Amino acid sequence: MGLDQNDLEMTNDEHFVDKQKLSAPIKSTADKYQLVPEFLKVRGLVKQHLDSFNYFVNVGIKKIVGANSRIHSTLDPNIYLWFKDVRVGEPSVLSVNKPDQINPHMCRLADTTYAAPIYVDIEYVRGIDGQLSKHIKDNLIIARMPIMLRSCRCVLNGKDEEELARLGECPLDPGGYFVIKGTEKVLLIQEQLSKNRIIIDSDKKGNVNASVTSSSEMMKSKTVIQMEKEKIYLFLHQFVKKIPIIIVLKAMGMESDQEIVQMVGRDPRFSASLLPSIEECVSEGVHTRQQALDYLEAKVKKSSYGPRPEKAGRALYILRELFLAHVPVRDNSFRQKCFYVGVMLRRMIEAMLNKDAMDDKDYVGNKRLELSGQLISLLFEDLFKSMIAEAVRQVDQKFSRFDFSQCLTGEKHHSITHGLERTLSTGDFNIKRFKMHRKGMTQVLTRLSFIGSMGFITKISPQFEKSRKVSGPRSLQPSQWGMLCPCDTPEGEACGLVKNLALMTHVTTDEEEGPLVAMCYKLGVTDLEVLSAEELHSPDSFLVVFNGLILGKHRRPQYFANSLRRLRRAGKIGEFVSVFINEKQHCVYVASDGGRVCRPLVIADKGVSRVKQHHMKELQDGVRTFDDFIRDGLIEYLDVNEENNALIALYERDIATEMAEAAETVKAAKAAHTVKKLAEDAEKAAEAVEAAKAAEADKIMAETTHIEIEPFTILGVVAGLIPYPHHNQSPRNTYQCAMGKQAMGNIAYNQLNRMDTLLYLLVYPQRPLLTTRTIELVGYDKLGAGQNATVAVMSNTGYDIEDAIVMNKSSLDRGFGRCIVMKKLVATCQKYTNNTVDRILRPQRTGPDAEKMQILDDDGIASPGEIIRPNDVYLNKQIPVDTSQYRPAREYFKGPEGETQVVDRVALCSDRNGHLCIKYIIRHTRRPELGDKFSSRHGQKGVCGTIVQQEDFPFSELGICPDLIMNPHGFPSRMTVGKMIELLGSKAGVSCGRFHYGSAFGERSGHADKVESISATLVKKGFSYSGKDVLYSGLSGEPLQAYIFMGPIYYQKLKHMVLDKMHARGSGPRVMMTRQPTEGKSKNGGLRVGEMERDCLIAYGASNLINERLMLSSDPSEVQVCRDCGLLGYYNYKLKKAVCSTCKDGVNIATMKLPYACKLLFQEIQSMNVVPRLKLEEAS
Repeated sequence: MGLDQNDLEMTNDEHFVDKQKLSAPIKSTADKYQLVPEFLKVRGLVKQHLDSFNYFVNVGIKKIVGANSRIHSTLDPNIYLWFKDVRVGEPSVLSVNKPDQINPHMCRLADTTYAAPIYVDIEYVRGIDGQLSKHIKDNLIIARMPIMLRSCRCVLNGKDEEELARLGECPLDPGGYFVIKGTEKVLLIQEQLSKNRIIIDSDKKGNVNASVTSSSEMMKSKTVIQMEKEKIYLFLHQFVKKIPIIIVLKAMGMESDQEIVQMVGRDPRFSASLLPSIEECVSEGVHTRQQALDYLEAKVKKSSYGPRPEKAGRALYILRELFLAHVPVRDNSFRQKCFYVGVMLRRMIEAMLNKDAMDDKDYVGNKRLELSGQLISLLFEDLFKSMIAEAVRQVDQKFSRFDFSQCLTGEKHHSITHGLERTLSTGDFNIKRFKMHRKGMTQVLTRLSFIGSMGFITKISPQFEKSRKVSGPRSLQPSQWGMLCPCDTPEGEACGLVKNLALMTHVTTDEEEGPLVAMCYKLGVTDLEVLSAEELHSPDSFLVVFNGLILGKHRRPQYFANSLRRLRRAGKIGEFVSVFINEKQHCVYVASDGGRVCRPLVIADKGVSRVKQHHMKELQDGVRTFDDFIRDGLIEYLDVNEENNALIALYERDIATEMAEAAETVKAAKAAHTVKKLAEDAEKAAEAVEAAKAAEADKIMAETTHIEIEPFTILGVVAGLIPYPHHNQSPRNTYQCAMGKQAMGNIAYNQLNRMDTLLYLLVYPQRPLLTTRTIELVGYDKLGAGQNATVAVMSNTGYDIEDAIVMNKSSLDRGFGRCIVMKKLVATCQKYTNNTVDRILRPQRTGPDAEKMQILDDDGIASPGEIIRPNDVYLNKQIPVDTSQYRPAREYFKGPEGETQVVDRVALCSDRNGHLCIKYIIRHTRRPELGDKFSSRHGQKGVCGTIVQQEDFPFSELGICPDLIMNPHGFPSRMTVGKMIELLGSKAGVSCGRFHYGSAFGERSGHADKVESISATLVKKGFSYSGKDVLYSGLSGEPLQAYIFMGPIYYQKLKHMVLDKMHARGSGPRVMMTRQPTEGKSKNGGLRVGEMERDCLIAYGASNLINERLMLSSDPSEVQVCRDCGLLGYYNYKLKKAVCSTCKDGVNIATMKLPYACKLLFQEIQSMNVVPRLKLEEAS
């Protein structure tokens, strides 16, 4: 595009600044991509765990202690203890005199907990012989809090790579987990229905109900209002059975029936639905508030949990504290609660009249994700309260001479420490106050591969049991777009229930509510207190609901919502506050509570992005950060509900393209019609087309409110590894998400210093030739888990049927797929109560056992670098029989026969009980063998079918020999086109020396190379555009009859290896009780012929074989059976004859063969007073 004269003159002007160019929209969306890594620096992936934990450590813990800061003795109110301040210190362990700083790697190796002390400053009263005196103590340690790695209290926080290396930590390790007793534990994100929200649902019988799970600082309760047979009832745990809702309203002070009907709505349909309930109330004889309270008093359950108020006011107490617990009662005015019930009733009746008004429990906007900070805060509060109660109890006991502070400290009082540690270590949450019992909340962080542990931290644990066969919660919700990954979910029973966060998701933490409520009233919300029941549902104004509380009404909801959004973009209120107008319900919802999932989007004004080229330039120059974009109102966070009020374009060019296409169509129409010389008609038709197109484009342009930052961020971390996932059949991507976590590779930079129970490492890992943007963002290219193998797609030798892979022996010799397995062995030397200790002896160098002790050093411990074989002694230990005598208790190595393993490292340390603990790491190098499992990144898994010499392998004209041969029948039914494009892209990458990209949906934005451009590169470099080559047979040397599709594909070696699975036995150990062979590989068990196998043998009529399998080879036994009474007898060896114990004689006794388990069954049945009698016949 040449410059004309005017342009040149402008350029020569010395003050020339091309303002248009600077404010021009971003030319390609690829520039906007730079926002993603910036976002991941401040939010996303693990940051929500860290934010949540930091909030608890800095704010939450102070709130909990502040709420219970003063405790008094129950006997004398002058005896008190006051917590003035609380804080969490640096992670340290108490040595002899001063605290020693600790780091996570030390804790991993020494099997200790990475925890920091909780300090409190207290003022308290001491009593010595009845004399009271005030004391002040600062920095008193009351407990030790396990610290999340990389959080604000962790020593790794804010360190650069060199400092992390000095601490023995990997810079790519995300943190976000705890180290408890040496194991890494993750507190999984828990999914729950949102609290304090009205959810309209129906039960199995089709009865419509409105439920609210209320949760305030003190109380948790569930309130359900349900319609049964046209009457409306309240269900609350504290009442014996269902209670008519009108009686509840009257008890709360709304005595007039007219007011109740007005509050629900004057529409005849609404009042008709209320009529049966009002009639029932009259039939019960309840007219006034006092009568209603008396009626409720009779229905209260006898033993209710919580403080027991005086007998009379129990019903009122329940209505005030437990019924809709989150709605406050001020000055004994229940008006707000009445209105809340009114809204619930109205929504219920609406749902009955119109089924669309039902709420979807699986909708992501109705869900909240509980993060580690909230969970630990609940746990800490529970433990803290029980500690206080215990302290008060102790002071009351020793009334004359006591020290309040002594009740908090000391080892035996550290109930908080043990409670936190036990919960995080077992994963069982027991919170007495809320009757919360959940199992499996924490899981061990699996370190199979780097990406496996990354995916683990973004995992969301479901609220449902896996056993329930429900399809609703398992299906993919449209509202999950951009929030939860559509691919990454396990197969099998947890399918669709266990989910993972997408790449740019953030989970909010709680924000202060007071200022926001004040702000809403300033923006013109009419307070509920001044509204009459009639006005509650007046059609000209909307209800304003803030975090489940009804604030009041607003006449201009759109203005109100826009004002709040403007304030949010200006940074005057929190960036995560969401405003959402629900037209159907006539409500404006404002939310600032924690646990909502939200994601950042670029704000667009009438379709034009606010983020311009110069902003991105500043970002690349490092002048601007992601937070600046939010502060300047260029980007904002939207949660799922607010997304419904927005129109989001995928690309900025979508809008512009529509307009350009409209113009193009018009030009084409004009041109075509000019040729046909149909001037007037053509002009009119073209103008009509132009007008229609332009109007449509303008409409879309005007309504677009936001633009996606990058479309590939709808996928999570693990799914982001797949190249071209949008060209694959969807289940294949799900399979790869499961297998990518089992791939061997590097797990961290410090992998050789770690002492993990089991570690799989690839000897020569590579980064993929065809990469994606996610791979670079997460750091997978630095810690890969696979190798680029040259794959020829052809059938060869017949050993490649059913996805098996034919492998090249020379590739394996050169190290393809070679891996190291490291296992940990632990031996301890114990101390006993009678002051004896296990001792370790020098090995015998001569004599019968010398051969097994060759690998031992002179100290009796195996020395590193020695080859260890099965049944070798690795610790020559003796344990005391009594104070003077010892007996040998050598530790023998058990491993697969015929394999050579090496003692890699030996570490000596003391465990938590002060015993000497010896840890060995045994290293085993394995090369791929028949039956090892491999997989590409497209869910195409296969086992090694055969290994062929390179001489017999086909080769190309260039002399390239493939590493693997894959059967072409794997493609048609699986439809993994992405794998074919990966092969082309990698081949082009190898030939031109550039990493090609294959990010999801990336062709338009330049994050994925198009097949045309890849083919052009291949042709330029002298290959066929289709990636096919001429191959010559390795056996005959003749060219093969077909062109073969050949090129590099990234293959992963999975952890399932034949060596670990292979198992067979002849004779071996048996179970004591049934005398049948044991089961399982570890116990050297047998292979069971089960019921189905037995059925097959019966079908074949192989009776002797059945007899042999089920009895002779299993548990044959001879029994004596009395032919008179049919019961079992025994053989008396003294009298040398068989005796029947029932008939007391041995006259008519037969000997027969029976499976021992059968004999056992008869005797067990007899013990239950059921008599099995055997009727015998002579075998003919």
